[in-house]
Amino acid sequence: MVRTVVTESKGRAGRGQAGRLEELYRAHAPEAMRLAYLLTGDRVLAEDLTQDAFVKVLGRFQDLRNRDAFWWYLRRTIVNLSRSYFRRRQVERAYLERLRRPDTLPGPDIGERERIRRALVKLRPEQRAAVVLRYYEDMSEAATAEILGRPLGTVKSMVSRGIDTLREELTDDA
Repeated sequence: MVRTVVTESKGRAGRGQAGRLEELYRAHAPEAMRLAYLLTGDRVLAEDLTQDAFVKVLGRFQDLRNRDAFWWYLRRTIVNLSRSYFRRRQVERAYLERLRRPDTLPGPDIGERERIRRALVKLRPEQRAAVVLRYYEDMSEAATAEILGRPLGTVKSMVSRGIDTLREELTDDA
């Protein structure tokens, strides 16, 4: 019988708080949605941000110094969430743009590719390997030197001379 009384008293306190939270939601949800929509211009996103904001603020409801300032906390949270969303979206777009960029850059036509291949074949094999590793594989000079088993200075020299030779070959052919 004691357990029943304790459970009932906890239930009433819980319902009282739940009632207060429901009251806060009903009072502030329309304003919160309007704010989120004006910040984002997207109704679905505004709904998500509003829900997230309520969850965050209500999760810290016990810690609020002034519970009458609930709307202020909620509004601040919606603004922060929207800023965070757009910042994350900007980072994602920049990342995707970097991934997409090599495919969208115009490459040389087939004839130009063949000219470059013929010029590369004319280089000494070690020089060709250094140029291909450094520029086609986009490796650092140190990594290229390690793969070729040569000192860094030698690799720098091979790459420089190889590029000079390619430049001469390609301007002579043109």
